[in-house]
Amino acid sequence: MFHPRRIIKALLLPLAAGLALTALPAQSATAASTLTNGGFESNGTGTATPSGWSTYSAGGQNAASFTESGGRSGSYRLTHYSASAYKVETYQYLSGLTNGNYKLTAWVRSGGGQNSAYIALKNCGGSEQRTDLPVSSSGWIRIVTPVAVTNNQCTISINSDAKAGNWINVDDLTFTSGTAGLSIKGSDVSSLAKSEAKGGVYKNSSGTTGDALGILKSAGQNYARLKVWVNPADGYNNKTRVLAMAKRVKAQGMKLLVDFHYSDTWADPGAQSKPAAWAGHSYSQLRTDVYNHTYDVLNALKAQGTTADMVQVGNEINGGMLWNEGSTSNWSQLAGLLNSGYDAVKAVNSGTTVALHLAKGGDMAGTRWWFDSAVSGGVKFDAIGLSYYGYWHGSLADFQTTLDDAASRYGKPVFLAETAYPFRLDSEDSHENIIDTTGELVSGYAASTAGQTQWMKDVASVVEAVPNGRGLGIFYWESTWTAVSGNGWDPTDASSGNGWENQALFGYDDRALPAMAWFSHR
Repeated sequence: MFHPRRIIKALLLPLAAGLALTALPAQSATAASTLTNGGFESNGTGTATPSGWSTYSAGGQNAASFTESGGRSGSYRLTHYSASAYKVETYQYLSGLTNGNYKLTAWVRSGGGQNSAYIALKNCGGSEQRTDLPVSSSGWIRIVTPVAVTNNQCTISINSDAKAGNWINVDDLTFTSGTAGLSIKGSDVSSLAKSEAKGGVYKNSSGTTGDALGILKSAGQNYARLKVWVNPADGYNNKTRVLAMAKRVKAQGMKLLVDFHYSDTWADPGAQSKPAAWAGHSYSQLRTDVYNHTYDVLNALKAQGTTADMVQVGNEINGGMLWNEGSTSNWSQLAGLLNSGYDAVKAVNSGTTVALHLAKGGDMAGTRWWFDSAVSGGVKFDAIGLSYYGYWHGSLADFQTTLDDAASRYGKPVFLAETAYPFRLDSEDSHENIIDTTGELVSGYAASTAGQTQWMKDVASVVEAVPNGRGLGIFYWESTWTAVSGNGWDPTDASSGNGWENQALFGYDDRALPAMAWFSHR
């Protein structure tokens, strides 16, 4: 996460999202065992019912569905649009299918603002599967929708319940054997122990007070992320506290990601300060420090029966770590430090995944430069984590391009290491929120519970669509960091305030927010 002292005012790219809609009924006079005209190339411009497809609208608004020029590939695309409000479904019925697992892949764009806009697979023998159309006014975004076919048939359904002037584009659909889904549905809960110690309360959506971890687990969270500082001034997020929290995480049946900052305070793209205890150490000694600290924490976790499942060697290390010795201006030294961390992780448990984490979620060129340098320098790693905050790091299309490229170029699984979105803009404490004006928001995603929920659904869809199953999942950043006096961002200043409570997953009434629904993403 970017350091709370640096409030970044980014130029925002237009994005928006649609909300869920009750499915329209599907009716078809034709059937096929393979998808027909998935690129909408067969009929040219202006066709209301493209070859192989059918159109349905209870309000007689079939004309809101049509083909037009401007395909993602080829010449044409499907568009839903009308100058007045409309509901329309474009669908195709497939029969004679061999039962098994399938997935629909589609490329989409949307101007946003609809009551709902989604692709569904239904009448396939089990529950309907839906994927909302993420909003991207310019770049195309690939989404996938998986389904288990158990009755030898399935209906592919493209739906819009739209306000006047809303639009979507869909193109290049394929329906193939395969599965999709996310194995990691996590959040960072590093703030929780201190929050509880200072009186923080957490409630489920009904208002019943409970254990925050239990509430998150009940919503579907299966992984928790905990940062480790070496010797923080407030005594939180150190080895002792992480050991205690790890017991609670594992008791909930969750997996554990340990995020080493190699600092006494926040490490991020703008600050990678050495711990005070390591100040003045030679580069050779720093390599030993990294190894010993990493081994010490992880071995203690293993000894108490809470072995780490994943480890980040460094946090948002765009410019390296342990400055100045480990900066990216000296890649051979940075490589040595990173490999010391990797070796320590594997010495404790060879099965623990080692991830490297950058805050470059929408920056393909920057991500390539960094990991190309790492690979050429012999850096060892198992997975790639990227921070992606839509109000700082570019469009969803940029994020997808970067994720896809990293997974393919380096042959490694990728995950969204940090993201978040505000459910309101005002502060609950006296500290200015990092995102606190409408001008800072991602266009089309309101600072509301609905906007926060849609953001999480849409980034989940992007990670899920990484080819070859290399999209592992997501960690929401600081789900439990509510406004509690004394639990501010600065470990040296108990009155420092938060700045993030409007992006937690618990509201100002301490209740679980609707955005927790994303943990149930397939």
